[in-house]
Amino acid sequence: MFIHNFKYAFKTLFSNKMLIFWTFAFPIILGTFFNMAFSNIENSEKMKPVDIAIVNNHAFEFGLYKEPLEKLGSEKKEEKIFNIKYVDSKKDAKELLDKNKVSGYFIIIDDKPNVVVNKNGFDETIFKYVIEEIDSYIKITSNIGNKKIAENPNETGRVNTIYQYVYLDVTKKISEYKANIKDVSRGNLSYTMIEFYTLIAMACLYGGILGTVSINNVLANMSNNGKRVSVSPTSKAKLVLSSTLASYVVQLIGLLLLFLYTIFVLKVDYGNNLPHVILLSLAGSLAGLSLGIFVSCVFKTNENTKTGIIIAFTMLGCFLSGMMGITMKYIIDKNVPIINKINPASMITDGFYSLYYYGTSGRFFFNVVSLLIFSLILIGISVLSLRRRTYDSI
Repeated sequence: MFIHNFKYAFKTLFSNKMLIFWTFAFPIILGTFFNMAFSNIENSEKMKPVDIAIVNNHAFEFGLYKEPLEKLGSEKKEEKIFNIKYVDSKKDAKELLDKNKVSGYFIIIDDKPNVVVNKNGFDETIFKYVIEEIDSYIKITSNIGNKKIAENPNETGRVNTIYQYVYLDVTKKISEYKANIKDVSRGNLSYTMIEFYTLIAMACLYGGILGTVSINNVLANMSNNGKRVSVSPTSKAKLVLSSTLASYVVQLIGLLLLFLYTIFVLKVDYGNNLPHVILLSLAGSLAGLSLGIFVSCVFKTNENTKTGIIIAFTMLGCFLSGMMGITMKYIIDKNVPIINKINPASMITDGFYSLYYYGTSGRFFFNVVSLLIFSLILIGISVLSLRRRTYDSI
C-alpha cells in the first residue's frame, strides 16, 4: 500500500501544472533574469589598465625604475596595471597627454622621478601612487647599498652596481619566499553569488507548496480524496509518510534541474565541495517541505490561502537574506541577527556562502544542523496537530 500511494501521490503532483510552474519553472526563469541583470556588474567594476607614457631616456634605460614598470605593464600578465607607451622625449610625452591619449607620463630628470598629469582623477591617482611605492622601495635598497659601501670603502666606484644588485637580490628573495599560510579562499570570489544562493533557498522553500498539496489530499476537510482516506482502514501514518516522501522526491527533481541549469547554462560556480552542496540542499529541501506540512496542518483555511502563506513567508525570508538587495543580509546580520538565525532562507544562503568562501567550516555545519532542527520542530508540531484533529462529520 505504501508503494501504491507513493506512485499515486507522485503522479498527482506532476499532473498539477500550476504546482510544477512554481516549483520547477519559476526558479529557472528568475535565475535567468538574475544572470541577465548581474552578469556584467563585476566586469564593469574591474579596474582597466591605465594608459601612461614613459620617456625612455638614458636615466630610465639604465635605472631601477625600468624593471618594475615593465612588469606592471607586461602584456603577458592577465591583469596588468599599465598600458605603457615609450617615447623618446618629454615633448612627445606632453603631446600624448595634451591629446588625452595617456593619463600621465613618467620622466627621470637629474636622477629624480617625475610624474606629470593634467588632472586628479582615479587613473592619475593610481599612476602617482605606484611610482611613489616604487620610489620608496628603491630608497630602501639604496640605503642598504650605502651601508655596504660604508663597510667596504673600496666599492664606492661601483655604487650603481651595488644598488641594482641589492634591489634584484631583495626582490628575488621576496618572490621566492613562501609564507606558512594556507590559502583556503576561492580564486573567483563574487559578491553577486548571494543572489543565486537566495534563488536556491527560494526553490527549497517553495517545496512547501508540494508538502501542502500532499497533506491536503489526506485531510478530510480539504479534499474528497481526504474524506475517502479518513474512512478507509488503511494506516493514516503510511499514507501521510508516502505522500510526504513523494513530495520530497519531486522537490529534489526540481532542485536538480535548477542546479543543472544554473551550472551548465548560466555558468554559476557553486564550488568544488559537491557532497556538501548536496547535503545543504537536502537539508534545505526538508525545511521547505516541513514548512508546507506545518502550514497545511496548523492553518484551518483553504488550499489557495495556505499556498499564499508559504509564498509570502518564502519571499520575506529570501528578501531578508539578500535576494532583492545584496546588502540586506548584512544589515539584518548586523542589527537584528536573531532574525536570520531563525530564517530558513538565511540558513541556506549562509550555508552556501560559508562553503563558497571558507570551505567546510563550523559555520557551514551550524547552518545544516539549524535547518534540521527547524524541520524537526515544524514536523513535531504538525504531528501533534494531526493527532488531535477530529471531525463531527465528513
